[in-house]
Amino acid sequence: MTSRLLDSVPFLLVGVVHLLPLPGSPRGTRDVARIRERARRDAEAYREGGAHALIVENFGDAPFRKDGVEPHVIALMALVVEEVRESTGLPVGVNVLRNDARAALGIAVATGASFIRVNVHVGAMVTDQGIIEGRADETLRYRALLQSETEIWADVLVKHAVPLAPLALEDAAEETVQRGLADALIVTGPMTGRAPDPAELSRVRERLPTTPVFVGSGVTADNVARYIHAARGAIVGTWAKVEGKIENPVDPARVQRLCQAITRALPH
Repeated sequence: MTSRLLDSVPFLLVGVVHLLPLPGSPRGTRDVARIRERARRDAEAYREGGAHALIVENFGDAPFRKDGVEPHVIALMALVVEEVRESTGLPVGVNVLRNDARAALGIAVATGASFIRVNVHVGAMVTDQGIIEGRADETLRYRALLQSETEIWADVLVKHAVPLAPLALEDAAEETVQRGLADALIVTGPMTGRAPDPAELSRVRERLPTTPVFVGSGVTADNVARYIHAARGAIVGTWAKVEGKIENPVDPARVQRLCQAITRALPH
C-alpha cells in the first residue's frame, strides 16, 4: 500500500479516526451504534477534506491496557474498520492501543485493512502503562502465519514514553527496520498534539533513505511545510478536529486547509 500510494501522492495525509470510549473501558458506553456512527462521520469528513488514508484507533479507551485487549474490543474495532473502508473507499490502518499488534493484525486480515501501527515494535519503553517491550518476533511470525501482506508501521521512540536505556533516534530507527523488519516508520513529538523536531526526521531519513518516514503528531496547516522535505507523509488527528480539540468531531474544512498547505509547500 505504501509504495503504491507514495508513487501517486508526494506527501501522504493519513487521518486518525479516534473511537469513542468502547464498552468496558473506564469511560465506555454501551451505545455501539453511536460509536460506529461517529467513526463513520469522522472518516467521511477526512475523505471530504482530501485525506489519502485513515487509521482507526481505540483512543477513547484510556487508560490503556499495556498489551492484550479483550475480545469484544477486537470485534467492535473490526466492525468499525470494515464500515469505514466501505463508506470512504480509502486505505485504512489499525492501531490497537496501547500495543496489541496481534489484535491489530487480526482485524486487518479480517477487514482488508492495509496496515497496522505498532507503538513499541522493538526495544523497551517506559510508559504510563509501565514497561512495554517490543514483540517484533511475535508480530512478524503471526503475519507470516496469516499469509498477510499487511504493512507494519512502527513508531520510533514513541510519544508518551522514554526508552529504558539511552538510545539515539536514528539508531532506534535502524534497529526497527533492519532487525524488526518494519515497513514504515513514525516519528512523533513527546506527546499527543506535540510536533517533533524536523531535524529528527531528517536524521532518520538520512540513515534509512528507502524507508517511508511519517510525522506522527503535532502537524498543522501552519507547520506542515517544515516536514515536506524530511517526511513522506503525516498522521493527523488533533488538528483536524473542530477547533483543534481532540474530543471534537473531524472538521472537513480544517482537513482541506491542511491539504492546501501541503500543496503550497510541495516543490513545483
